[in-house]
Amino acid sequence: MKNILLASTSTLFGGQYLDYLKDEIAELFDGMEEIVFIPFARPSGISHDDYTQRVNDYFSQLNIAVTGLHTFDDPKAAIRNAKGIFTGGGNTFLLVKTLHDLGLMGLIKDKVLQGMSYMGASAGTNIAGISMRTTNDMPIVYPSSFDTMGLVPFNINPHYLDPDPNSTHKGETRETRILEFLTQNNIPVVSLREGSWIRVKGDKIMLEGKLDARIFEQGKLPYELATGSELNFQNNK
Repeated sequence: MKNILLASTSTLFGGQYLDYLKDEIAELFDGMEEIVFIPFARPSGISHDDYTQRVNDYFSQLNIAVTGLHTFDDPKAAIRNAKGIFTGGGNTFLLVKTLHDLGLMGLIKDKVLQGMSYMGASAGTNIAGISMRTTNDMPIVYPSSFDTMGLVPFNINPHYLDPDPNSTHKGETRETRILEFLTQNNIPVVSLREGSWIRVKGDKIMLEGKLDARIFEQGKLPYELATGSELNFQNNK
């Protein structure tokens, strides 16, 4: 049974790292003494060690030890033996390239489908979708494939920003970019605002958190989906 938590962000404005997700994280990793952290997205270029330490500092409050995947001599064995995984945010291109280069993308997917608990934030959430092609990140590296794990039957756009009607900026909005994607791809996009997350338990996919999500589907006008709703596109508008 799939057990997945996908957050738009790790830190809300004015808050502390992961604090707003504390209850969800405790439930996701309930009974675990140790999880594996994937630091390959490296936000702002910090080291893998420093990134892992930040995560470990938080999870120590839950009496869960965190080991960075980069420290294992055999990362594939580490994934096979893991009870739970957290993939942090940063640059999605870098994360996807590294996972494909190491042959880990499919392996993580298989483990999650077998019931291993998985948590993603930002870039770590992007890779749970069908592809990474609705990320907001710059292509600082060139992955061998844009395909990701497909743990949910749609793409995700974390950190979604609504158009500002008072802005004098003439460039494309986030909505415009996603609509461009849909001219070439028939893949739904769930746009997560900060403070919202997706919770997957078995075959049930729920939108949770403080805010509604903006939903994009090919051939339809964008629409809002209320928090607390099931993400089942056969039953949506």
